[in-house]
Amino acid sequence: MTICPCCGFKFEGSLSQGCEACGARSVGEPLPKPDHELPSYGRSLVLTVTGALMVIVFLLQTVIAFVQRSTAKGFWASITNSDVRAWIAAAETAAWRLKWVVIPVTIVVLWGTRKIYRSMLRSPESYCGLGYARAGFVTSAAVPLLIALLIGVTVPERLAQRRDSNEAGENALAYATDRVLGQYEKMFGTKPPDTKALHRLPDPDGSIASLIKALETAEYKPSADLAAAPTKNPQPPRGAVIRNAAFSPTVEVPSESFSFTNYELRLPGPDKILGNEDDRLVRDGVIVSDDTKATKPVATSATATKATKQ
Repeated sequence: MTICPCCGFKFEGSLSQGCEACGARSVGEPLPKPDHELPSYGRSLVLTVTGALMVIVFLLQTVIAFVQRSTAKGFWASITNSDVRAWIAAAETAAWRLKWVVIPVTIVVLWGTRKIYRSMLRSPESYCGLGYARAGFVTSAAVPLLIALLIGVTVPERLAQRRDSNEAGENALAYATDRVLGQYEKMFGTKPPDTKALHRLPDPDGSIASLIKALETAEYKPSADLAAAPTKNPQPPRGAVIRNAAFSPTVEVPSESFSFTNYELRLPGPDKILGNEDDRLVRDGVIVSDDTKATKPVATSATATKATKQ
């Protein structure tokens, strides 16, 4: 393959016969190579600049995250120096921000720099700055590894935060229900007999209506403390006092001002199906497990209704 020095046309043959495109012919033998050639620095410069740019980009993102006052959590909380924790937390934030950019850039950069560096090793006498080239190549590989390390050590903490966030979202319905039930009890002096009764509350923003709709798949059971309910002695029939004076004890029954004071709310879990192991059980505003037992005698809604009729 011959390249014409005049027009740049490539052809098979020799310039002594003339260029096939422009007709230029060689006038003599090609000049001999010089005895001493200066080594090239272009490839070393490419590797050095590539590594430096990756470091600068990562440091710049770290400084930006530090200025935004990132706080250290989780894995780095054991470090006593607050400044060190802040800088490490900033580096973690920078790593998470750069993760989707670094992955494709790393593939291209490592493939290109490795190819250039290997070509320099084959003829090191033709290139200068081999040490700088090596440092740039190592830096290009070290920055992605550092980013991967900073992301890896924060994964458990981020998973824990995600789990806490999901749990807080699931508990929000329980806490909102307890707040509305307390509002109902404050207005009417008793817990509602069912969730539909919450419509009696003022609802200017529609939040109570949304709550009632969300509780359609839940199981609500109001109850009352019979021991704390006011009682009165019933009037015995005529003649019963004389016949059973020594044998009949006085029986106390709840008064007519009976009201629900406790409740139990079972909410479906993430699968939105009631009756599974992931259900959430709420007793009087406290989320408990299914095996938690009541510490005081309570009457269910059926018992309370029966006692009221008596």
